[in-house]
Amino acid sequence: MNKCKTTLIALTLSTLLGTFPALSQAQLASPNDKGIYMGHLHYLTSDMDAMNDFWSRFGGELFNNGGIEMYSIPGVYILIREGEPEASSTETIINHVGFNVPNADEAFARFQAAGLDVERGGFATQLWVTTPDGGRIEILADESLDVPLRFHHVHWYIPEIAPIQAWYNEMFGAIPGPRGPFQAGDIPGANLTYQDGQGDFGPTQGSVLDHIGFGVADIAVVMERLENAGIAVEGYRALPNGVEIVFFTDPWGTYVELTQGI
Repeated sequence: MNKCKTTLIALTLSTLLGTFPALSQAQLASPNDKGIYMGHLHYLTSDMDAMNDFWSRFGGELFNNGGIEMYSIPGVYILIREGEPEASSTETIINHVGFNVPNADEAFARFQAAGLDVERGGFATQLWVTTPDGGRIEILADESLDVPLRFHHVHWYIPEIAPIQAWYNEMFGAIPGPRGPFQAGDIPGANLTYQDGQGDFGPTQGSVLDHIGFGVADIAVVMERLENAGIAVEGYRALPNGVEIVFFTDPWGTYVELTQGI
């Protein structure tokens, strides 16, 4: 059984849910005092048709942003690129990402009717959904939710928790605190969860969840902060739709995109 499932069986719902504010449909959060908010998840797939079909059935709304197609789910955008993933998400340091639904039983029936790979979790308010190519998604019920689906968290499996938690607190202004049994940090729109994971977990780049994206208020300021901390960032790019981006890899192998104007 998945380690996350067995750890969480005895927990109540309130210990699992983050404290960030609710988001309405197709809305990303506002930046924190470090200019950071949750932006997007970027998946790599060997079958574009299957992956597009998955996110449509999962609950994403497809739209075109200046020539770039993406799916909108409250709190996050989903982007897809064709390629051959080198690993499933459970083989990397980001074991899974999480979404909230109002009711787990209703979500299970909806996902099952949509033909998705869904299974019950270790307790009544938890489900697991798997994307084509092996992307793992946790579903947690939140009865207060006023939309059918909302992004909730990114979940790392990491041998040493304190350094990565402190790094994201310092670089991105994550507010530290527990989420159930896990150490975590809240940024606008997402909980960053860290679990003690012992194993040979690889970097995310080239896996089914190739990278995670954070929105930034001022990309130059964040680049300077990273470079001052010794992080090599890729060159600045301006896309035709007005979005500005850079990439970097955190010290633990998480491939990260920063976007201004998404």
